[in-house]
Amino acid sequence: MEKLFKMLEEKMYAQCERMGDAIPYWTEQGRYREDYGKKDIYWWTNGFWSGILWQLYHATGKELYKETARKNEALLDQALQGFKGLHHDTGFMWLHTAVADYRLTGSEEAKVRGLHAASILAGRYNPAGRFLRAWNPDCVEEGEDCTGWVIVDSMMNIPLLYWASEILQDPRFDQIARYHADTVLSHLVRPDGSCGHIASIHPFTGELEEIFAGQGYSQTSSWSRGQAWILYGFALSYRYTKNQAYLDAAKRTAHYFISNITLTDYIPLCDFRQPETPAYLDASAGLCAACGLLEIAGHADASEARIYSQHARRIVENTAERCCNWNLEEDGIVGSCKVAYHNDQREQTDLIYADYFLTEAVLRLLGKDFLIW
Repeated sequence: MEKLFKMLEEKMYAQCERMGDAIPYWTEQGRYREDYGKKDIYWWTNGFWSGILWQLYHATGKELYKETARKNEALLDQALQGFKGLHHDTGFMWLHTAVADYRLTGSEEAKVRGLHAASILAGRYNPAGRFLRAWNPDCVEEGEDCTGWVIVDSMMNIPLLYWASEILQDPRFDQIARYHADTVLSHLVRPDGSCGHIASIHPFTGELEEIFAGQGYSQTSSWSRGQAWILYGFALSYRYTKNQAYLDAAKRTAHYFISNITLTDYIPLCDFRQPETPAYLDASAGLCAACGLLEIAGHADASEARIYSQHARRIVENTAERCCNWNLEEDGIVGSCKVAYHNDQREQTDLIYADYFLTEAVLRLLGKDFLIW
């Protein structure tokens, strides 16, 4: 794992030197599109590059990582001030930027940014259905009404609320996060450990209306990155609340995930119930799940923890060997990713969040990470 970390850090440093204050998402012809994150300052992945940088700053102490991460953090002020494009993904955007900065440096300015973002997220709470609303009208197809939509991705955003509750000593944020987690558990986690992506809840009565396929293959299928979001998200909710139901949910979804990835040499399909062809993969799902498995291991007894840790290690090692680009002259590391099963924009691609979860997983395995969630 030390060798893998050396390769990872060497490539990230090379990218950092040539990218300036770019906010990357995916590459085109071996280079990040430098305008991607800046062009859409509200884009949900705009925090992951900073997350990589803060993890590496913590592990190495190299100032370039901190300096670059702070440039990205400052750029995201445009999103806080503009407000209208923000939705449920404020956790992804500011846990990895402002909150990470505050945790590592104690910056008061960063703390305020994080609390601002947490307040925006809390403002999306629907008390009738006890959920945080997903997306805004301009994020969905014409004619669709997302007022009552809840998605599994949200489980990775609510740690922002747990953090704000601790910082402010204000239980409201924690209560919203718990109520939302309970709703996700009730409506989107199936008895077999699989999960749906989108639940449509009546915004006035709170009753479940329908489950949508979202980024998966179908309503009843099993989108692998959604499985990873929910696996890791419930493990993190257990960390903050010590609610045993959340850890049980994390374990149940983890066992389902493990049983599927062992069939594909630890590189998950885009959807575990997709047709045999096309055989889309999504390495980002595996790496996110690996981090979640390591989080679960931290809350299990020694014999059980070993099982989760071993599977996480296999995911990381196989992904590094089969899916990664280590060419220092090119941007991006983890390939074989897929945004959504029915997304025809790119069949397989690299994605910045896959690189983030690779970084976190490697550092977790080496004991050099810090809690960014």
